[in-house]
Amino acid sequence: MSAKWRRNKKNSNWFHAIRNFNRCRNKKNFPMWHIKSSKFKKQTYPLKYRVFRVDKKVGWKEPQPLIDILEEKDDIIVVADFAGFKRENLRVKVKNQRLLLSAEAPERKYYKSLNLPKRVIPESLRTRYKNGVLEIRLKKEEKEKAIDELAG
Repeated sequence: MSAKWRRNKKNSNWFHAIRNFNRCRNKKNFPMWHIKSSKFKKQTYPLKYRVFRVDKKVGWKEPQPLIDILEEKDDIIVVADFAGFKRENLRVKVKNQRLLLSAEAPERKYYKSLNLPKRVIPESLRTRYKNGVLEIRLKKEEKEKAIDELAG
């Protein structure tokens, strides 16, 4: 080691306090040791440097699954992210132009009701679940066309 390095690398005050404590520990008369308060000041840092504890008790909410509704010529496609849920625990229902999604896991539950953009045929419901993504396909209800000309 060079002498310059030894001069630059001084031991901290904590090091000296602990070393003195260890030396005095085995003596019968245990002397009290004090640290000067002027050398160790409590510093407060701005909020951007503080670390906050993330805990469920503090009001932590788990992010909701992402849901997209896509409209094609004959179909309405709903794509939802349900990572962490098993296929058996997912439920999908269609009622009065509303899509009801629910999922359960041992430690969490999720429920969502969506308004569909067009009227659909509830019996045409098809689902596919792969890699945590649920895809729901529904057929649009065909509108009855009015006849302009009367047969005659």
